[in-house]
Amino acid sequence: MIKPVLYYIYDPMCSWCWGYRPTWQALQEKLKSTIEVQYRVGGLAPDSNEAMSIEMQHFLQQTWHKIAAQLGTEFNFDFWTQCQPIRSTYPACRAVLIAREYNLEQDMYLAIQQAYYLQAKNPANIDTLVNIAAELGLDVVKFEKKILSEDIQLQLTDEVAFVRNMPIQGFPSLVLSINGELKSIAIDYQHWQVSYEAVIAYLPTEQVNLS
Repeated sequence: MIKPVLYYIYDPMCSWCWGYRPTWQALQEKLKSTIEVQYRVGGLAPDSNEAMSIEMQHFLQQTWHKIAAQLGTEFNFDFWTQCQPIRSTYPACRAVLIAREYNLEQDMYLAIQQAYYLQAKNPANIDTLVNIAAELGLDVVKFEKKILSEDIQLQLTDEVAFVRNMPIQGFPSLVLSINGELKSIAIDYQHWQVSYEAVIAYLPTEQVNLS
């Protein structure tokens, strides 16, 4: 029997994904012996060099405050005064796709989140992503060439199209693939048990590891 796959659909610069991180880590740990987890990027905001509108800046700052209040998530609001915000997450998406080739997708994902939300750095800028790649031990010259290449853009385009055919409602989303069917899994940002119980309910008894 094929092992079920739980897809984690995310964007590296999604603030709700950052807020969900502790719960998601707990859920992964609980399910690791039962299912396979695969990460997929959904592409929140396409490439752009234009400054983010004041309205969008205010909206996102309000969102950060909301997440901090609801979940206790840490944010460094210096970002909004020290950086020029750009509504573009595709460069960060391409960065995690490159890191995936070296089994470093989750490391790159976390490093981008920490740079953005804790260190007031802008992952919409290639320089920020190149510096992160260097910190992870990747070949910087190869990384910079790859992130600007048509190949990685095509890979991102294909992945975004794949994700958009899934039963998702934004980022983060969880989708269980079992016996060829895709099942949307409910997310609770504070309680991993909600998603865990939803996943387990779909699994045949012989595949459930309750240890």
